[in-house]
Amino acid sequence: MAIAIAFISYQNFPLPKHPTSAVTIKLSGWAGNPVEQKLLKQLLQDFEAQHPNIKVRYEVISDQYMDVITTRLIGEAAPDVFYLESLEAPFFMGQNILEPLNAYITPEFDLEDFEQSLLDNFKYQNFIYGLPKDYSTLALFYNKKAFAAAGLTSPPTTWDELRSYSQQLTGKVNKYGFGVTPQLSYQAYKIGAFGGKVVDENGNAAFANPEGLQGLQLVIDQYQKDRTSAQPTDVGTNSSTEMFGQGRVAMVIDGNWAIPYLETTFPQLEFATAEVPTINDKKGTMVFTVAYVMNQQSQHKAEAWELISFLTGKEGMAKWTGTGFALPTRTSVAEKLGYDQDALRSPLVAGVDYATMWQLGKYPGAIANNFDNQFISALLGQQSLKSAMLRAQNAANQQIRARE
Repeated sequence: MAIAIAFISYQNFPLPKHPTSAVTIKLSGWAGNPVEQKLLKQLLQDFEAQHPNIKVRYEVISDQYMDVITTRLIGEAAPDVFYLESLEAPFFMGQNILEPLNAYITPEFDLEDFEQSLLDNFKYQNFIYGLPKDYSTLALFYNKKAFAAAGLTSPPTTWDELRSYSQQLTGKVNKYGFGVTPQLSYQAYKIGAFGGKVVDENGNAAFANPEGLQGLQLVIDQYQKDRTSAQPTDVGTNSSTEMFGQGRVAMVIDGNWAIPYLETTFPQLEFATAEVPTINDKKGTMVFTVAYVMNQQSQHKAEAWELISFLTGKEGMAKWTGTGFALPTRTSVAEKLGYDQDALRSPLVAGVDYATMWQLGKYPGAIANNFDNQFISALLGQQSLKSAMLRAQNAANQQIRARE
């Protein structure tokens, strides 16, 4: 009887309350420029101030990002939240690796505010697996002094005009009129300009089709026949942005990331931007976007969602994109910041409506790497474009079949 009474007394005795310890979640991303890193750290401090029960451990992966993330996701060092590029999203979404976010998204979060085409990169079988944090398209950058010296008063609006401009600009203020970036990420929209496809419905490489070759031939002809374009290695630089900034070329097609780099590194450079010239009477450009995604094995999913919703919410995104190094994926934030009226960024904003998404199916590495290797070979005249693209396409599809 004494035992029973003691048990009842214990059950009704108020237990002492201990303070709840903060939950620590890990966020992984790649290294950006110093301004980007500083801004993200400030955002994370703001998040922790508003969520005193959550601490964020930010981990920068400086090299081989996807390889490191893939390895860590199967180990104990896996992050709760991490960056995922649109290019890599299809494979990850089909592997039962990511947490679907549908159940976390409330009406107040205002999902409809996101640019739909960007959000679609992270949808799979009616589930949303990521929320895009920013994006960039490609636009034409041109040297205003070089244009003035050549008597050119406005940017080219068609690819034929761009080739004509390149001839007029070559050998004057700049050694070459145009700078070409041969990688598929800068060329895919040209493949589509005449009705070609980079990847078919089954996820196989398809860029060697006649329509696709027609778009790519424009690049080859300008480089080999006109001799008015150069790639970065031809002029001793590492990127299109650098060769433009150094004045090696008068025009280049580049992304939003080039603007702060050029303004900071080459402050004397007078440049402007325009939409990418049309090809075959069609507007075209590329769009690149990155999302925050949640690890399905996270032990702190509620807290992970709090972080994602803060970083991609209206307030967080306005802070993140407010300096102009990245473009907001929410339409309300874009309107607030006025980038559609910005002299340098408005052509980039306009491009999102017709851009080609940077996605290549479940095995993007096989497709992009083989294209890049063989297209450069064709550009240098080591083989015909058709031969190079058939070789790249066959090699890519052979690698894809080996992985399935």
